[in-house]
Amino acid sequence: MKLGVLTVPYQSLPLEEALDKLKAMGAESVELGTGNYPGSAHCSPDELLADEQKLQHFMDAIESRGLLISALSCHGNPLHPDAEIAEQDHQVWRQTVRLAERLSVPVVNVFSGCPGDYEGARYPNWVTCSWPPDYQTILDWQWNEVVIPYWKREAQFAKEHGIEKIAFEMHPGFVVYNPETLLKLREAVGDMIGANFDPSHLIWQGIDPIEAIKKLGRERAIFHVHAKDTYLDQANIRVNGVLDTKHYSEILDRSWSFRSVGYGMDTKVWKDIVSTLRAVNYDYVLSIEHEDMLASVDEGLGKAIKVLQEALFKEETTAMWWA
Repeated sequence: MKLGVLTVPYQSLPLEEALDKLKAMGAESVELGTGNYPGSAHCSPDELLADEQKLQHFMDAIESRGLLISALSCHGNPLHPDAEIAEQDHQVWRQTVRLAERLSVPVVNVFSGCPGDYEGARYPNWVTCSWPPDYQTILDWQWNEVVIPYWKREAQFAKEHGIEKIAFEMHPGFVVYNPETLLKLREAVGDMIGANFDPSHLIWQGIDPIEAIKKLGRERAIFHVHAKDTYLDQANIRVNGVLDTKHYSEILDRSWSFRSVGYGMDTKVWKDIVSTLRAVNYDYVLSIEHEDMLASVDEGLGKAIKVLQEALFKEETTAMWWA
């Protein structure tokens, strides 16, 4: 397994300066935002696809430092009920696929998106309960009329451009938010649908990341992994539960908060995550995503890298002489 970093926290730096910094910190690969929520400060598909010289310079900057591009990430909502937003996010997705083809990057990271509750809606509607029965009607319409048809078309588009791994980050607020919904979309669309497995979004839902890895790993449905932690404030959870709409900055009052690796779950859990990934034959990249308001980018990433360097196995397994 390789240690990677999503470069977005260093978006204010020029690409080569960010790469030098990450390489010096111990990164072996980078994940690059190409627009939508991650932005495109280091990797603009429109610019790179329009200028062969820029594209070559971009590739040289990464390859000359001995780095791998683990994935291109364009998390957005191409299913947004606002047609303008949906079209913008859709075009970023398609340009990202075209760029991944040119760069020979095997994985594109996305969100599933979330439609509204009917054709004329203005805002997305994430359904979190089964009753009153209106919610079942909404779910049926969202999945069968919008989500599945869209991703069937886009999976075919990706395949035509040589991309066979669309990695969905299971994120609340979107229709794919846990292993069950990921596998539902995979069953409907095909095995090029898999996970960008980010434990931070699962932990606060009460999902055990180890068991989730086992579930998805048995289906060979883990394509990419984010290393990001979540702290659970048990006192606040006991009062208000885990569904929390307070701003991330209200850390003392929230039920949970994103943290650097090792500051939510202890390091033993991260070693278990690495071991379970190896047990299901995942041998690609752990890409650190820094979103910790209590640590600077440099310090948060530095501490996460140290935890993961200790946890990662770098050598091939040996024969079982004991059995």
